[in-house]
Amino acid sequence: MDTPTTTLVLGATGSVGGRVAARLRALGEPVRAASRHADTRFDWADETTWEPALDGVGRLFLMAPDGVDVDPGFLRLAADTIGRVVLLSSRSIEVMRDERLLNAERLVRESGMDWTIVRSDWFDQNFDEGPFHAAVLAGELSVPLEDCRQTFVDLEDVKEVAVRALLEAGHSQRTYEVTGPQALSFAEACAVIGAAAGRTVTFHGSPQEYRRSQAALGRPEEELDAEIEAFAALRVLDDSQPLDTVERVTGRPARTFEQYAADAAAAGHWR
Repeated sequence: MDTPTTTLVLGATGSVGGRVAARLRALGEPVRAASRHADTRFDWADETTWEPALDGVGRLFLMAPDGVDVDPGFLRLAADTIGRVVLLSSRSIEVMRDERLLNAERLVRESGMDWTIVRSDWFDQNFDEGPFHAAVLAGELSVPLEDCRQTFVDLEDVKEVAVRALLEAGHSQRTYEVTGPQALSFAEACAVIGAAAGRTVTFHGSPQEYRRSQAALGRPEEELDAEIEAFAALRVLDDSQPLDTVERVTGRPARTFEQYAADAAAAGHWR
């Protein structure tokens, strides 16, 4: 009997990696869950953690925390044993000039491994377990996108696309752009959350308000300049367009933002 292939999941204590690892386990797949704080320790800044994490695995779910580069040395090491790699990336990296993720994609494509890139739009879960959670609870969210609509996507759908790409044939050398089924402005998303949670969430979309709110947190001016410039480039693209990637890959429709908000509210995430 063939030994089942083990999947190394990086970022396994995070929102995406944790879901990917849990889904693989639910399917009976052997998983090695790795992060700086998991049982299998993995640290991009500590090369001594790389080889033990890779030992005996044949598939890789690859992601790096914000601000951390994917190291080409790690990918060279991984290519010795890994048959398939799925990289989590972002849908807007060209227009927002995200050199970190652009470089990660290039390295994966050139790695010699069987690869799939999952480019996600904004996560729904940013509002209840990510960077917008505190703002929702405070009742005011500022993002410098004005009324530009985005195709927010549920992490359950991102996870499912990634797992299918890891386990199934037919996804090799493909880049999947993963979106939700509808385009909403941040103001509309806040209204949906407010209705589901029974609270008022006011959205501020101007660059000036964003700069004011972030400067009050002590963030450096040069950092805010770069962010506002990137968001301005995203606004030029106008409204994001939903794609049918989730349904094509998984066989079921993507979850709506209303479904996400109802579930998050029922779970008490905005109390």
